[in-house]
Amino acid sequence: MSDTGTQGEAAVAAVREGKPEGTVKVLVAKMGLDGHDRGAKVVARVLRDAGMSVLYTGLYKTPAQVVDAALDENVDVIGVSLLSGSHVPLFQELGKALQEKDAGHIFVVAGGVIPEQDYEALYDAGVDVIVPQEARSELIVETITNLIADRGNR
Repeated sequence: MSDTGTQGEAAVAAVREGKPEGTVKVLVAKMGLDGHDRGAKVVARVLRDAGMSVLYTGLYKTPAQVVDAALDENVDVIGVSLLSGSHVPLFQELGKALQEKDAGHIFVVAGGVIPEQDYEALYDAGVDVIVPQEARSELIVETITNLIADRGNR
């Protein structure tokens, strides 16, 4: 097993055991002109309360800025909340930026108002999981925990 897989397993175990933050690192991001960040802040808090280390980019970031921040902070997951309707082109840019920076190891979770007919385009752009707007806190935590746990299968 690779070091990354071992680290991932340790991080998942720590999260499941309720150990302090600093295990799984998540960057919660807002891209484009979407100025609604209440949900992103709530998700950041939920993940932090679950024992994850969480960073928030703030508003109006470009996909390239999000990728740079993710690499600078060595995160495991980028979680992006979008409500603006521009999710397809922004996630395509994010996926392209991740590839250009050889950062395909970072998981991407999409959340917000995303119509189901756009899911396939987002998966094609590199999104690993789409969390519906109405998702409960437990589902969000479990989704990220499972992503990290499955890292060795990637």
